[in-house]
Formats: sequence, C-alpha cells, structure tokens
Amino acid sequence: METNRLLLIFSKNPVPGRCKTRLAKTIGDVAATEIYKVLLRHTALITEPLDAIKEVHYSDFVEEDDVFSDQFIKKVQSGSNLGEKMKNAFEKGFKQGYQHIIIIGTDLLDITTEDIYKAFNALQTYDYVLGPAEDGGYYLLGMNKLNSTLFENKDWSSNTVLQDTLIDLKTEQIALLDERNDIDTYEDLEEFKDLKDYLLKNN
Repeated sequence: METNRLLLIFSKNPVPGRCKTRLAKTIGDVAATEIYKVLLRHTALITEPLDAIKEVHYSDFVEEDDVFSDQFIKKVQSGSNLGEKMKNAFEKGFKQGYQHIIIIGTDLLDITTEDIYKAFNALQTYDYVLGPAEDGGYYLLGMNKLNSTLFENKDWSSNTVLQDTLIDLKTEQIALLDERNDIDTYEDLEEFKDLKDYLLKNN
C-alpha cells in the first residue's frame, strides 16, 4: 500500500433535494438521486483497486450503509464553502504526512482507475495535476504541497473555475489529464445512453 498517497473523494449525501439539483430541475429530485447513486457506485468501483489511502468526505453526514467498502475512511466535509472544504481536506492530509494528494468528485461516469493512476504518477514529476471537465471546471486536482490560493476567489458554479485555477498556477509545472464530462444537467446525459436508458426504465 502506497501510504504516502491520499485520494480524497468529495461526495454529496444521496438524499432527494440535496444532490444533483441542476439535473433535478429537469427530471425531479427522486430520479436525479437515482442517477447520483449510479455515479456513486461507479466512483466506488473505479477507486477500490487504487494503491492509495482513500477517504470519502460526505457533505452532511457519514453514510454508514453506503457503496464504499471498509477500505475507505469516511468523514464529513468541514468549511463554509466548497473551496474552504477542499482546502481543509488537503491541509489535514499534508499535516498527516501524505506527500501526494488528489481530490475527485462523484459526478463522472467516464473517469477510470487509470486516470487516477496517471494523476498520481504525474505527481512524481510535477507539483500539480488537473483533470479538465467539459463544463469549464475540473474533475480532479492533485498537488504535492498545499496551495491555498487555488481555493480562494472562485465562483465554483461557473465555467471559469479551470481557467482561474490555471491562472493561479501559471508559474508552476502542471500536468493535464484528458478532458472528461461530469453529469450535472439532463443534456450531459446525452453522452451516456446506458444511463439515460436506466433513467427512463426506472422512472
């Protein structure tokens, strides 16, 4: 086990009305939550084999009976906004002695185990690694030292997060992964026919 590597998985609790709210505007709270549960299962599946310490950070409370096995340490996010919550998680990780820390969300169906291995391997050479999302954000951020600037002065719901982060890192050596599409709206489902069919079949 690579005990110097930490994977942070930021997750919403799969409660109707509390997750996938933009998707829910089109398909309703219950259907949006069912889609989110599919995404959670995928996240658990692709992160389980990773040779790293893995932590799931829930938005509101620790889900006891969830899709993540006992390989995963489970916590609750701390902070007043997404940037502060991510910064706090990284800061605690570095204080605990981890040398390479990566954070991902639970909104992607096309992220793979290999993507995360590539990110950890990139941190052997680069201080930062980013996984660009199609909507202008990022689905993965990794670093070898805490950089609090990356979590400040960002509109986390906008399409400028990636560009603003790259500006913060303009003097740094960065590795970029392949672009992926996170699922936030009904239109995002168009790329994933199986998931859309699942939605239609179960609702």
